Amino acid sequence: MLVDSVPEQRAETAPAPPTRRAIRSVGLLVSVAVLLLVAVASIAIGAKELSLAQVWHGLFEDTGTYGDVVVGERLSRTVLGLLVGAALGLSGAVLQALTRNPLADPGLLGINAGASAAVVTAITYFGVTSLSGYVWFAFFGAAAVGALVWFLGGSRGATPVRLALAGTAIAAALFGYVQAVMILDKAALAKMRFWTVGSLTSATDETIWQVLPFLVAGTLLAFVLARPLNAMAMGDDTAKALGAHLNRTRALSMLAATVLCGAATAACGPIVFVGLMVPHVVRSFTGPDLRWIMPYAAILSPVLLLGSDVIGRVVARPSEVQVGIITAIIGGPVFIFLVRRRRTAQL
Repeated sequence: MLVDSVPEQRAETAPAPPTRRAIRSVGLLVSVAVLLLVAVASIAIGAKELSLAQVWHGLFEDTGTYGDVVVGERLSRTVLGLLVGAALGLSGAVLQALTRNPLADPGLLGINAGASAAVVTAITYFGVTSLSGYVWFAFFGAAAVGALVWFLGGSRGATPVRLALAGTAIAAALFGYVQAVMILDKAALAKMRFWTVGSLTSATDETIWQVLPFLVAGTLLAFVLARPLNAMAMGDDTAKALGAHLNRTRALSMLAATVLCGAATAACGPIVFVGLMVPHVVRSFTGPDLRWIMPYAAILSPVLLLGSDVIGRVVARPSEVQVGIITAIIGGPVFIFLVRRRRTAQL
């Protein structure tokens, strides 16, 4: 959704009064506390019931028993959920600011589709069977699509509308390719069916270390871009007057979103709605200032992701439901509510 009023944006992005800043700061501390509680629940609760004593033993006195192994797996799963959730939230915030669309998410620019197409290609034509192989193919696919969207969107003359249209067209084409390959290749279908819905079940220390450098780099770049993206929200002419470099900011924003979403998708598959819901909801009480939206999104997105993962483990014991399915079930009604609201949160 395009900016409605420049004066309104100037007022919103101006320094907040001390009382409002204090409220936001307290809100961040409360959000961190909630995240810690959800992280503890993610380690303690699962398809396999463990006592608190067993959880404590697995965390601090690991002797290799079955309970200790389960706790270790949950710990890796929780750490990956924290990283991936923060990455999805930040990439969603960046893309919503870049496209000036409060209902944008990483799928809008085809990044998820690029990762999926690369993984199905790796399985079908290169015989890749391990998650460590998926990670690099998925990340390459996401990066390639990000670069293609930037090129088709006009490169130096890129605009939010051109980028969104290019991303939507490429995502549709790649989705058709993925479906065609999976229908024709039953082996690829069997291997892809869990990856495509998004899951934290494959979390390992190796996976975490593979994606961690990209997630850290993308996070730092996203926070650096908060101020110039705030200027661009006022309109291109105003942003230029304030000294913002439009094409450079858009290119770096595309890079940050691609790195964050690409790494997250590579590790867990395409998880929907997290990058859409959390930044949009956060904006409704922080205002459009990305210097506040990004920290909140980085904290509350893992809350949603890990909370959904815990729900998925509990509702189908002794089996579990993939986290991507739970976020879709939660996100669908929320998305409809956001769309039907009389006034969506302004950028």
